[in-house]
Amino acid sequence: MNEEYDAIVLGTGLKECIISGLLSVDKKKVLHIDRNNYYGGESASLSLTQLYERFRAGQQPPASLGASRDYNVDMVPKFMMANGKLVRVLLHTDVVKYLEFKAVDGSYVLQKGKIHKVPANDSEALRSGLMGLFEKRRARSFFLYVQDYEEADPKTHKGLDLRRMTMADLYKHFDLTEDTQDFIGHALGLHRDDAYLTQPALATVLKVKLYHESLFRGGRGGVLKVKLYHESLFRYEGLNSPYLYPRYGLGELPQAFARLSAVYGGTYMLNQPGVEVMYENGVAVGIKNGADTARSKLVVGDPSYFAGRVRVVGKVVRAIAIMNHPIPNTDNAHSVQIILPQKQTGRKSDMYVFCCSYAHNVASKDKWLAFVSTTMETSNPEAELSAGMALLGPVEEKFIEVRDICEPLEDGSKDKAYISTGYDATTHFETTVEDVLDMYRRITGRDLDLTAKDPAQVEA
Repeated sequence: MNEEYDAIVLGTGLKECIISGLLSVDKKKVLHIDRNNYYGGESASLSLTQLYERFRAGQQPPASLGASRDYNVDMVPKFMMANGKLVRVLLHTDVVKYLEFKAVDGSYVLQKGKIHKVPANDSEALRSGLMGLFEKRRARSFFLYVQDYEEADPKTHKGLDLRRMTMADLYKHFDLTEDTQDFIGHALGLHRDDAYLTQPALATVLKVKLYHESLFRGGRGGVLKVKLYHESLFRYEGLNSPYLYPRYGLGELPQAFARLSAVYGGTYMLNQPGVEVMYENGVAVGIKNGADTARSKLVVGDPSYFAGRVRVVGKVVRAIAIMNHPIPNTDNAHSVQIILPQKQTGRKSDMYVFCCSYAHNVASKDKWLAFVSTTMETSNPEAELSAGMALLGPVEEKFIEVRDICEPLEDGSKDKAYISTGYDATTHFETTVEDVLDMYRRITGRDLDLTAKDPAQVEA
């Protein structure tokens, strides 16, 4: 360990493992260390025994739940958009060859106390109870506009400047109701609150289009996000949602990137609880671990390794539920996402439900895992989850956890400490990958080119 490296990475959470893999592919000499004896950090996947050790120390799981080894319980559960940036990172690095994916059965949204499936094809759109007949016609005009929109082709803009027009004004242009706006902005555009309404419409539209293309497999304000959803939806022909999920849980992702880094010469060390960042004149110059030291040009890591250099910007509360049935009213699905827009629950931010099952090799036979998460707004976190928990039906076991969301005080350009942001409440990876790509840009001084390979190469 007493060597000099181009980069030292602390923590084996997904963000840190992606950065480690990317830097290794760039031929950088990387040392990667974790204080834990397992991969994944905050985003680890736990066996049933590990889950009980974490939440109910000294208590054994009941035999009715099945074998501990059958479980891979994600601590930060998220689906990935089939045509989204994480899939493109997997392709860019060839990490995809280490993973096997299953398509997610459905995406749902809460509206007026009922959950509705986000339509995956024209037939579902016609049958959907999300909108009345006349509203469906207006919405169809909006979606046709989104589908045809090309940022580089002014002819497709139809006289609308989406860089200046707000998303609220675009909704008004198509005369869409508030409920339809809620559905588009939160279930398709994946916004966490309604702040996007006053921002330029471009980012939201492109997100919805990506959703469409991810299903049928064929950064900037509001419209980009709608286009993303639309493109992801059509990326795989016949999918019922634009999302993918790896077999054996998300813990496979950090390990896959760790293998990638090792292939390119990266050095890994787990179970190093005493590791600390070394600073000289306020600049990170390496790490010390007992009597050993290692120097580097920069240090990357999760917030827990950088005391005094991060601030808490919020808290996420998550519930983990083990069930012996699918979530009611989801057509017996083995995997679903349900988004509860803020207006539907009287909150300031959205709530999310994530569900997967034994079909994904994350639980024992005939068991489902459900997760409910949101950004804390009161001092009673469990009560805040009540709207989401009410959708689950009976549960066999329930665990509640509150985690801080931390962000760095500086961008790393001066102190050479590049710190990731904590994981938010969302059940998709879009915000996670945006943070990774921003870190890569700050570390290397260039954008990561994700255009070389087609996401169609990922099998679901």
